[in-house]
Amino acid sequence: MEKRELKAEIRKARLAVRDAIPAETRLEHSLAMTELAGDDLSLEPGLVVSGFFPIRSEADIRPLMARLKARGARLCLPVVLDKQTIVFRELAAGAELVDTGFGTRGPGPEAAVLDPDLLLVPLSAFDAAGNRIGYGAGHYDRAIARLREKGRHPRLIGIAFDCQEVAEVPYEAHDVRLEAVLTESGLRRFME
Repeated sequence: MEKRELKAEIRKARLAVRDAIPAETRLEHSLAMTELAGDDLSLEPGLVVSGFFPIRSEADIRPLMARLKARGARLCLPVVLDKQTIVFRELAAGAELVDTGFGTRGPGPEAAVLDPDLLLVPLSAFDAAGNRIGYGAGHYDRAIARLREKGRHPRLIGIAFDCQEVAEVPYEAHDVRLEAVLTESGLRRFME
């Protein structure tokens, strides 16, 4: 089986397990992530953090984003421009939110486009080496590659539930490893 097919199989299986978590439990786990992240996500005031609004059965990191904003972070959200591209638009208080692709909402075209220093990355599956499987479109891999071409090297923190961990993610050359993953059990670092 090719790596791409194996990834698709793993993605489908882990998302099915995540989907089976009752909504109340997902909410409890999401709130636990906010508490467990605590000061582990060190940041300087003005640091640009890309978060996301939850879709389907993803963890709801809006409380975590609020905590980071209270500590001085500038927040942004990913916005799908086309099948190949996402940009990160600033999430400002009071700004109108619009449909931004993948069934989520975010800042409209009038919002500033920012280059994140820290990306909180949604995913389908991850392993103990920091490899991840996204949703299959490659948006984050390409966005991270574009940031690196500009000389930027954002920190990458995966957001998942413990049940999304697998023994091994098939790694490909274009895949970008995570620095850490935040689950309901806490922040696990893979590399410094």
